[in-house]
Amino acid sequence: MALDEYVTDVFPEDDLPSTNLNRPIPTHTLTGESLKCEKAQVEIQNVVATADLSQRLDLEVILQVTPGARYDPQRFPGLIYRLKKPKTTTLMFKTGKMVCTGAKSSKSAKAAISQVISDLTGNGIIIIARPSVNIENIVASANLQGIIDLENVAEQLYRTMYEPEQFPAVIYRMIDPKVVLLVFANGKIVCTGAKKEADVYFAIEKLQDTLQLNRLITRDDSDQANSTVLLTEAPIMQR
Repeated sequence: MALDEYVTDVFPEDDLPSTNLNRPIPTHTLTGESLKCEKAQVEIQNVVATADLSQRLDLEVILQVTPGARYDPQRFPGLIYRLKKPKTTTLMFKTGKMVCTGAKSSKSAKAAISQVISDLTGNGIIIIARPSVNIENIVASANLQGIIDLENVAEQLYRTMYEPEQFPAVIYRMIDPKVVLLVFANGKIVCTGAKKEADVYFAIEKLQDTLQLNRLITRDDSDQANSTVLLTEAPIMQR
């Protein structure tokens, strides 16, 4: 099952399991060393963007004039148009709606849709107006470079779900920014649902801080040294 499909299946609405909503915020004594952590390595994996041309498209005609395009209405109702630079796939539908996937940045996604429209007009397809492009979803991965205690993450953080028999990660829905984070024991993170790249970086940094402050991530045994800092609250924990 695809990542987005799994998350949507588990969290179809904002109503999430509330079994851990009343748990107290843990109090931990942390070491000064444990507060030092390398910045997470974040990589944008996919940006999904949409546009609406507000006109009907004759996909059969577009297929004839655009080399490399694919259109098989018996299998899929959209025309598939791939670009090498930026490396993206754009789906075009008779309604004039377009969906671009595969971009590695919002800028590239917008550039791809612009390029597709230019290719269409260059091949004699009349486009009435340039549409606005909307970023629908940004999927990113990150490496926190540590071992994460998933059982305690699920117990101590709010709005989480952990069913290791079905999926090997804690699913954590953050409120601000509004994203879904998949947290794996090896320190790998997948962030989905963001509409701005800045929200991706903010969400992962926020998660990293929460895990550190609550001693839910360790780098090595040296992180368990003498206590020097007393924390009574994780200021960025979600309720």
